[in-house]
Amino acid sequence: MKKNRHGKLIEIIQNYDVETQEELAAKLREAGFAVTQATVSRDIRELKLTKVPTTGGKQKYVILKQDDGHMEDKYIRVLRDGFISMDMAQNILVMKTVSGMAMAVATALDAMKFQEIVGCIAGDDTIFLAVRTVEETQELTEKLHSLIKS
Repeated sequence: MKKNRHGKLIEIIQNYDVETQEELAAKLREAGFAVTQATVSRDIRELKLTKVPTTGGKQKYVILKQDDGHMEDKYIRVLRDGFISMDMAQNILVMKTVSGMAMAVATALDAMKFQEIVGCIAGDDTIFLAVRTVEETQELTEKLHSLIKS
């Protein structure tokens, strides 16, 4: 059932500009799948979907493909395009992004596999990065600044 739902979800985002989880859940229900918003949220994480800007200031879900050969540059570009600022709170790094870009930036950060990052939580324009120690948070901040500025 889950495999079928994931297949349909991918088909939907490839054929429609789906902007919200609620809209995605509605389209899945129309296709005969009994889903909740929580189920759709889990599916989005499992399929590594992210939002990208479209024309007219809207956004849509897409699959962040993992082609390891050239992806590092793409991840860095997503980081640069979405980044506004970051601030440290002990072992938590709080990153501000362009509105709607936090999920894409967090996905890029996860894919870059920084050893200092234990995990991240993304909202609309804010990412909380949990880091093991205060020292590693400082090191990570320096690494990210150098990536963004280079």
